[in-house]
Amino acid sequence: MNIGKVTDYFPTMDIIDSNIKDKLEKSYKNIVNKKVLQADVLASLEKIDLDDEDFYNLLSDTASNFLDKMGKIAQDKRVRYFGNNVFLFSPLYIANYCENSCRYCGFREKSNIKRAKLNRDEIEDEMKALADTGIEEVLILTGESERFSSIDYIANACKLASKYFKTVGIEIYPANIKDYEKLREAGADFVTVFQESYNKKSYNYYHPYGHKRSFVYRIDTQERALMAGFRGVGFGVLFGLNNPIEEAYKLGLHAKEVQRKYPHAEVSISLPRIRPTHGADKLDFCEIDDKKFFQIMLALRIFLPFASITLSTREDKDFRNLAIKYAATKISASVDTSIGHRSKRSKDEGDEQFEIADSRSCDDVIKDLKSFGMSPVFTDYINL
Repeated sequence: MNIGKVTDYFPTMDIIDSNIKDKLEKSYKNIVNKKVLQADVLASLEKIDLDDEDFYNLLSDTASNFLDKMGKIAQDKRVRYFGNNVFLFSPLYIANYCENSCRYCGFREKSNIKRAKLNRDEIEDEMKALADTGIEEVLILTGESERFSSIDYIANACKLASKYFKTVGIEIYPANIKDYEKLREAGADFVTVFQESYNKKSYNYYHPYGHKRSFVYRIDTQERALMAGFRGVGFGVLFGLNNPIEEAYKLGLHAKEVQRKYPHAEVSISLPRIRPTHGADKLDFCEIDDKKFFQIMLALRIFLPFASITLSTREDKDFRNLAIKYAATKISASVDTSIGHRSKRSKDEGDEQFEIADSRSCDDVIKDLKSFGMSPVFTDYINL
């Protein structure tokens, strides 16, 4: 099989009956050529509940003239639905083997990095070290390789995590429904998958081969996880790969359509920007400056007031502190994107996925949050 060929599905992939991806494409096609006027933006800002066109208006370049007004509305919604609470979590990378070749990623198969995969004892050592920082929510990550990081391997990690953390998330390769059922039964609470880019042409360029080549299988991932009984799912794009307005628009609509279809689901959105990394191709990215990035966050908060918005350590301390006042509700702390570095007890240590911009410890993040009136929260779940 030519795995570089553009394909809908590979033979082992579940195919589900969902038209959400078609809705996203149709909606964007119908609105992309709209000329947004200042009156359109102001009219959208007067609404309590925004429709898709209102969301597009707030993402438009025209709306950049109304950031103060957008900021006030976004902050009001943030406080109304989340208070001053800021939820803390930390990622834990347990393997960095990958069978894809995403041109922008340090974990890509062709990348000349040091690979590692933690065994059971090493995973537990890493979890103990992380739990000692006070973190109660962990996000378990691997490279996208079922051969090196099997579902059983990840499930065993989830079982271990349940001993040390109250909430366990996973960010791994997209899986089938029966695999998600196994992971849920092992203690995982939510699944996060980044579409990376919602533009098919851009997606195909940045993912030349591997199972990640399947755009449609990836975009249906959140639905498969919810079909398997997960309580929450996360969405995201990697800003820098394509036009940011298109990506943000389709990202917001994707989350909204899934929540509408599965009303019991908790929905979260992650907003990473491309960061330097070794092993990636030298590429010309669609850079997005701080002002436009901030506008996108405000628009998402206004459009999806109930959704959690996560900002990672790809952003620096000052930008993250600003973002959580207005739109973001969740940030990572005590972050290390390498393999086996926390406990210093692993036989092999693997290289990191990307360079972080905010290296604050959990204690430092808490101190900063409290200094401007925010309330750090480790978890709001009671596990019976």
